[in-house]
Amino acid sequence: MPSGLPKLYLARHGDTAWTDSHQHTGRTDLPLNECGEAHARQLGERLCGFSFVRIFTSPLQRASKTCELAGFGSVAEVDSDLIEWDYGSLEGTLTSAILKDRPGWELFRDGCPEGEAPQDVADRADRFIARIHGIKGEVLAFSSGHIIRMIAARWSGLAPAAGRVFFCRPASIGVLGFEHENRDQPVIRLWNYVSEPRE
Repeated sequence: MPSGLPKLYLARHGDTAWTDSHQHTGRTDLPLNECGEAHARQLGERLCGFSFVRIFTSPLQRASKTCELAGFGSVAEVDSDLIEWDYGSLEGTLTSAILKDRPGWELFRDGCPEGEAPQDVADRADRFIARIHGIKGEVLAFSSGHIIRMIAARWSGLAPAAGRVFFCRPASIGVLGFEHENRDQPVIRLWNYVSEPRE
């Protein structure tokens, strides 16, 4: 019997030059690299058997191109709440470099100078989740790592700082839903899934 509640599939974009170098990539609109394009196509192979009632994508090209290569570009709706965290003055930096200047810094607790605070990102995640809660059936969204992690935390009723624990790899899939068809019991049904082992 089809569910009267939504099930949200979250797909992280494929690899870029900065995912490979581990630089914080917020609003810098980088393209996928060759590996990222291949992983985006593999993502499409994993998702092709599902019937999604709505599909959303971040406006950034690394997400929208992943959506396109996965086979959903023609039906996806752009949603600005899915855009990645604004890292402000930390854009393009490595965590190791940030920690030299800011010992003990944690993104999901401390946020970014001249960028977004954790509550700012949580507010965007909450708006997106509220829209999803009004949809019956399976929904697919393409976005970036840290906003996806925040969506997972907020879906689960957790504080913004809890987004830290939901690590997700490029071109991975997470699935959020509910237990026993009960909107008061949100669950993580699948997390950080890729079809082949990656570091």
